[in-house]
Amino acid sequence: MKSCQRLIILILTIVLSLSLIACEKKKQGKVVITEQEFVLRQDKENQYTIDARGKIRNVGEVDVKKVIVTGYCRSCSELWIVGQWVITPEIEKMPYQKDIISYISVGNEESFSFKEIADMLLRADQKSPNLPEKLEVVIESFETVEE
Repeated sequence: MKSCQRLIILILTIVLSLSLIACEKKKQGKVVITEQEFVLRQDKENQYTIDARGKIRNVGEVDVKKVIVTGYCRSCSELWIVGQWVITPEIEKMPYQKDIISYISVGNEESFSFKEIADMLLRADQKSPNLPEKLEVVIESFETVEE
């Protein structure tokens, strides 16, 4: 009888230990933008575009990979109007409109850059434009590296 009780206690201890291990919290990945700069670039004689560059830091507990960074102009129009900033309607970003950082280890920082957040076409008599309001760089996604 005592050996049966010991066996049951041993089995329950093993099951409890395994369930505690299974419930252990997974380490999380986290990346933040530490620097960002928007650059006004003249594409053609009367056409301007906005590019972006900056840095991202891994502040999480694990290494990350395939970090996708892109930009948005929340105050720009989707209609082509001369003298106003315009964006491409919300479709899949082209490869040059995003940057994919392959790997960032914990605590490290990597640079990013991409082109064409927004465009503007000016009349011949207009001077170069100012940057629009509500420009932002966004980390679209990343994957954590399993140890």
